[in-house]
Amino acid sequence: MAWFKRKDAGIKTSTKEKKDAPDGLWFKTPKGNIIHTRELKNNAFVCPDDDFHVKIGSKEYFEILFDNNEFEELDAEMTSGDPLNFVDSKPYTSRIEATISKTGLKDAVRSAHGKMNGLDIVVACMDFGFIGGSMGSVVGEKIARAIDYSLKNKMPFLMISKSGGARMMEAGFSLMQMAKTSAKLALLDEAKIPYISLLTDPTTGGVTASYAMLGDFNISEPGALIGFAGPRVIRETIGKDLPKGFQSAEFVQEHGFLDFIVDRRQLKNRLTTLLNLLNN
Repeated sequence: MAWFKRKDAGIKTSTKEKKDAPDGLWFKTPKGNIIHTRELKNNAFVCPDDDFHVKIGSKEYFEILFDNNEFEELDAEMTSGDPLNFVDSKPYTSRIEATISKTGLKDAVRSAHGKMNGLDIVVACMDFGFIGGSMGSVVGEKIARAIDYSLKNKMPFLMISKSGGARMMEAGFSLMQMAKTSAKLALLDEAKIPYISLLTDPTTGGVTASYAMLGDFNISEPGALIGFAGPRVIRETIGKDLPKGFQSAEFVQEHGFLDFIVDRRQLKNRLTTLLNLLNN
């Protein structure tokens, strides 16, 4: 006999009295593991059960890297123009305004300087939530200015890439950022100031073809998608089937394009150790 028996049929709780769990309290990984978002944040947004690295943006990376989350942001108010008067399903200016309103970001990269375990560092971090982390004029200009700050103050530069590639609404202006950022990085190299490039999921297109792969050290998070063109385009171009996981960080490292892969929970200390070695 059951230990509990409902005497009245049906549920008597009124709709206004029902208690719903708030959205966003739990996160489910692709493998089905469930973790509370508070625990996830305390674990650098990595699920402890399967080491899945949740996609995060500049806000979270700055919290992880800068001591006490203290930093000074550079060029915080810079926003995109519309040099081509571009219109697709809606005007580019309307798309920019809507994305700023939705994300609270001004564009797809934020740059700042502060201390990481006591070491001065300049960090530029891309946000995929802003039009797919696409590289437009503002992205290129903010990265170039962050590099200038590194040069002027002799601080190491860390670039955290997360992008779908060049921003089509700016066409040639977007592609010019590849050359501009690459030229600025060459000045860092001449000044012997360390540049570390961290590739996160995903890093593709013109970003991969320029500053993301030009670090003194190119590193990545586990399982990140890294590539230039998509698998379908490559398959149709070469007429062959592609190896399984050929655009994963692990595959890219195996073929010599990454120096090492680092767990996000160890990122701050690994970067500190690397910079201390470079400074000696």
